[in-house]
Amino acid sequence: MSLPIAANAQAIPGALPDSITALARGEWPAYAGTYAAARYSPLGQIDRGNAGDLRVVWRWKSPDNAIKDGNPSVGPTRANESTPVMVGGTLYTSTTLSQVAAIDASTGETKWVFDPKVYENGLGIPANDGWLHRGIAYWRSGDDERVVILTAFAHMIALDARTGKPVPTFGRDGRVDLTQGLRRQVERDYYTMSSPPVIVRDVIVVGSSVMDWWRHRPSPPGDVRGFDVRTGRQLWTFNTVPQEKEPGVETWEKESWKEAGNANVWAPMSADEELGYVYLPVSTPTNDYYGGHRPGDGLYGDSLVCLEATTGKKIWHYQLVRHGLWDYDTPAAPNLIDITVGERRIKAVAQVTKQAFVYVFDRLTGQPVWPIEDRPVPSSSVPGESAAKTQPFPTRPAPIDMQGLSEEDVIDLTPELRREALDIVARYDHGPLYTPPSQRGTIQVPGPAGSASWSGAAIDPETGMLYVGTYRLPFVVSVRKPRSGEASYDFIGEFRYLPGPRGLPLLKPPFGSLVAID
Repeated sequence: MSLPIAANAQAIPGALPDSITALARGEWPAYAGTYAAARYSPLGQIDRGNAGDLRVVWRWKSPDNAIKDGNPSVGPTRANESTPVMVGGTLYTSTTLSQVAAIDASTGETKWVFDPKVYENGLGIPANDGWLHRGIAYWRSGDDERVVILTAFAHMIALDARTGKPVPTFGRDGRVDLTQGLRRQVERDYYTMSSPPVIVRDVIVVGSSVMDWWRHRPSPPGDVRGFDVRTGRQLWTFNTVPQEKEPGVETWEKESWKEAGNANVWAPMSADEELGYVYLPVSTPTNDYYGGHRPGDGLYGDSLVCLEATTGKKIWHYQLVRHGLWDYDTPAAPNLIDITVGERRIKAVAQVTKQAFVYVFDRLTGQPVWPIEDRPVPSSSVPGESAAKTQPFPTRPAPIDMQGLSEEDVIDLTPELRREALDIVARYDHGPLYTPPSQRGTIQVPGPAGSASWSGAAIDPETGMLYVGTYRLPFVVSVRKPRSGEASYDFIGEFRYLPGPRGLPLLKPPFGSLVAID
């Protein structure tokens, strides 16, 4: 469906915040095409008239297959979620086991493979989603071409793009241990990487995937760091939970900043290479569904943050969810696009979210392009919890999916099925968007898997359209008292998908959508 933002808002034809020269040559030099995260190609050889005639000309077999066959202890791996980059006729891709491969794009033949052997460190399966990886970053200066990967167990490795061998002058023999240089020691099995970094003005900007649902204090920090692309030297750190005397520390009441963590950037980032700015989609602080131990709004959790890439200096931020209790992590790289609103040209950034909003800002200043209203939201029934009284609601564009739950939303294929669905709903609390988790269990729509998720959105700069896929999956989110020794918090959160009657979905269709926004 089409959700008009404004009749007088239109994209500047052909405009992208990054050069599209490489894209015009048929290359794909970054995870989403460019660091603008547009996922857009100007090529026209394949169109609606001939797409149905496409045929497979080669298939590439991941080197992970042989490793798993010979090492049953590796355990299960996820599906291949990596998006390759393509430069000079070579595809560079990561695998679920953090291997890197160079592939001839014309023939599918493997040119080289680098195996960091992350599965041999005795730590088992990585935190959160286990064995998965989503891509690498490519960098070139003159004749120096490098591929940079952040591995599942938190090493950053720089490889010679031509040979696949570690760059000896980078870190120690080509690698940097990312568990070092943080403000607090972390355990490697709770601190992982799955998304590629961005490299802006010779600085590698690195996020992390920290163990969700952490149950003990202190929590692993989710700080973002910058490293010299040539040497691997750490240049700066941005504390996603502000520390003493830093701006934003006042949003952590009762000095809860001292032990709080997470608020990490596990999703891909985007960057404006001309401005030298990088845009961080920050996730929820510890613990996802209970915040009694961290009273206050909790900056920079669940925020979009703009940093200067060379220094780590914060340029601006906007908190999308205050005092997060829903695992509404900012889930995807924000999209950069230049637009015209009325007579005003704006370098904009659009952020899709799990809670089915699209927030649009001036990417230089962080000012909302259209008003964002503070609206009252439900309070929490959990002892010790202080849910935020209001949350920010964009006035434009309209939500991309259903938000909250009412009895009118359940499946109604037959009267009997509707009654059974209502019986399921009656077992739990439910209400509008931002109804907090409860001890009884709250039906959360959109759920923690999101409406939008890590796949993010795509931008067509020639038409000004944003395209985003959505999921409609209701979850039950609850909190309970921990058992002895289970946690150091008063409550811990749990969640599960909530099916409908007789194996059918609980909610009316559509169960997923492709949404286009003007």
